[in-house]
Amino acid sequence: MKMSNTKLIAVTGLLSVGMFAQQNALAAEKAKTSAPNFIVIFADDMGYGDLGVYGHPTIKTPNLDKLANEGQKWTSFYVAASVCTPSRAGLLTGRLPIRSGMCSDNGNHRVLFPNSNGGLPQSEISIAKVLKKSGYQTAAVGKWHLGHKSPYLPTDHGFDSYFGIPYSNDMDKVEDERHFTLAEKERYQAFNVPLMRDKDIIERPADQRTITKRYTEEAVGKIKSLKDGPFFIYLAHSLPHIPLFRSEEFKDVSAAGIYGDVIEEIDWSVGQIIETLKELGLAENTLVVFTSDNGPWHICKTHGGSSGLLQGAKGGTFEGGMRVPAIFWWPGIIKPEVVMEMGTTMDLLPTFCSLSSIKLPDDRVYDGYDVSPLLLGTGKSPRNEVFYYRGQQVYAIRKGDYKAHFITRLEYGSRTAHFYTNPEVVINNTPTVQDTPLLYNVSIDPSEKYNIAAEHPDVIAEMRKVLEDHQKTVVTVENQLEK
Repeated sequence: MKMSNTKLIAVTGLLSVGMFAQQNALAAEKAKTSAPNFIVIFADDMGYGDLGVYGHPTIKTPNLDKLANEGQKWTSFYVAASVCTPSRAGLLTGRLPIRSGMCSDNGNHRVLFPNSNGGLPQSEISIAKVLKKSGYQTAAVGKWHLGHKSPYLPTDHGFDSYFGIPYSNDMDKVEDERHFTLAEKERYQAFNVPLMRDKDIIERPADQRTITKRYTEEAVGKIKSLKDGPFFIYLAHSLPHIPLFRSEEFKDVSAAGIYGDVIEEIDWSVGQIIETLKELGLAENTLVVFTSDNGPWHICKTHGGSSGLLQGAKGGTFEGGMRVPAIFWWPGIIKPEVVMEMGTTMDLLPTFCSLSSIKLPDDRVYDGYDVSPLLLGTGKSPRNEVFYYRGQQVYAIRKGDYKAHFITRLEYGSRTAHFYTNPEVVINNTPTVQDTPLLYNVSIDPSEKYNIAAEHPDVIAEMRKVLEDHQKTVVTVENQLEK
């Protein structure tokens, strides 16, 4: 009997669905028996509200939106610090930067500079070191900012190769004009930053107009050359940290101006990574994580991004400075959903080790947690606390739904508190120790507008105890940023 076109299409559709389900099941089974690949994509100064999937109304990010829809979008994900160097140290070591000497209260040494002589100590165990020891191939692409001299370079810390700018893209400035003006002119020559291949400088000044494109080409090339795996690729974009640059193809494509252009090129970059993984049949055995190193730089105005509904920005300890977008993607393994439980970049090290059956050395304190049960749908996140460090001091603590501010201060470079909507809170340019910590329920009030300390003295007492217990675990080490 001849089958009708309608029935034929229906049967074909059912067969396709069945085959897809079977392929997913096979991929999941394979992932359980083989070491997964890991790719971390780290943006620089991208705010909580800068992506379409996190609510930006005029920046188009179709690749990241799709990544979030197919994977997990985390809404309470934090960094180890609200500025570059300490944040990156926390991600790679799974430890608060105070433990490695990678933070400072000195206003002139908040991060490493071209004249710095310090860096991430060799005694620290990076994600790359621990994975490489267990047979992983490793590559770092992009911004490093953990020391631009040996023994602090990526190839000194477990990465087989490195291609990128060793510190922030606004350093080595040789022209007097303001960053904002230079961004509009896109004069890359105003910043004499080096582009490095392993330990050698191959271009200076780096032509930052094509830097996102070249980082992407390098990362794609690494995926192809390391496809037999397992591999770990750390792709740390230099942007959207000001000064802003974009490739010719991305000029004036966004309704959000030059900042939107930069974000949309990073989104394109993510699309290239995912497309490569799919073409090579690696998607089902590769966990991709996309996040940012801290909140947006508010003093740069429209060139500095958005915290969305969160208060604060880069350099500060209100939510906008340390809560960042975070997307986890692993088709066939991760169940697509919005995750509202807490996580941090410091959780990546223990989580990667758990997923690849690697035991972490137990000779040190780790501040990260294994969140693989939450990723895989077998349990909850063990994390219930976040410490908000500014330099070497704890300014705030989140425990469960509540967040207490022990010290408040404006973000780096700010002179006024016009970004804050708290009617009863005055935040100035010097540290203000709060006799009674400010208290917010950041689940009900994520914008931190309504101080509820007076109604919850029990929570304040509990927070003080958490701070006291934590401080007992901190041991003084050599300060690397002040060397």
